[in-house]
Amino acid sequence: MRSTIGTAVSRAKYAAVGAAVGAALGGLVSRSAASTGGAVGGLAGATLAEAKAGAGGVFAEVRSGSADD
Repeated sequence: MRSTIGTAVSRAKYAAVGAAVGAALGGLVSRSAASTGGAVGGLAGATLAEAKAGAGGVFAEVRSGSADD
């Protein structure tokens, strides 16, 4: 149960940071772009968090710390 909550909080952090960055960048353009940038940034952050949580491909190698050289 604790690891499930920890994973959910981690995913939420990525989504929140993505939304903040997207809104900040969009805010440089206009108020409408800030709203859209926040939504797109949140989606991108959530997608990144989901990819990292799955730990497939590149992330699996980075997490295990093993290099196949």
